[in-house]
Amino acid sequence: MRTEPLLGLDVASLSAVFLVLLGIHVAAALVAIVSGLVAMFSRKGSGRHVVSGRFYFGAILIVFASACAMSAFRWPADLPLVAPGAVAAVAATYGFIYRRLHRPGDAPHIIAMGVSYVAMLTAFYVDNGPHLPIWQLLPSWLFWFLPAIIGTPLIMRAVLRHRRMRSERAAARTP
Repeated sequence: MRTEPLLGLDVASLSAVFLVLLGIHVAAALVAIVSGLVAMFSRKGSGRHVVSGRFYFGAILIVFASACAMSAFRWPADLPLVAPGAVAAVAATYGFIYRRLHRPGDAPHIIAMGVSYVAMLTAFYVDNGPHLPIWQLLPSWLFWFLPAIIGTPLIMRAVLRHRRMRSERAAARTP
């Protein structure tokens, strides 16, 4: 696969269209990373959690759309990156809609948003891991699995913690 050098990095193309898409993609990815972390570490249901979750959802859709558009420059080589991007976008959409419909229980929302974040990080590491310091020392197959290896227990912990807190609140309300 042919790449072009740009500021010490290899990019698929130096065309203006690709570079604009890349700028949008990187900016949206940074918003998704930060807003996702803010949502994760904010009290659930708080204004901060809701607003940052909405920012995350919008940003992940932009990341996916821009990734799809950029993949046209390196198709079919970028197909493996579109797949985790699609998982991230679909999972975030499910989690967002689940919450907006006020369905009972929070586990589906927590799991869907967690899966979305893990899938986004997977796509990032698969694409960029071989070029990152220290990460470049890892075997390439690990880029596909490490986010899930770390994220799955954290998602499970969040679901169990939320259930425990909800049960404790319910027990405190009953006489």
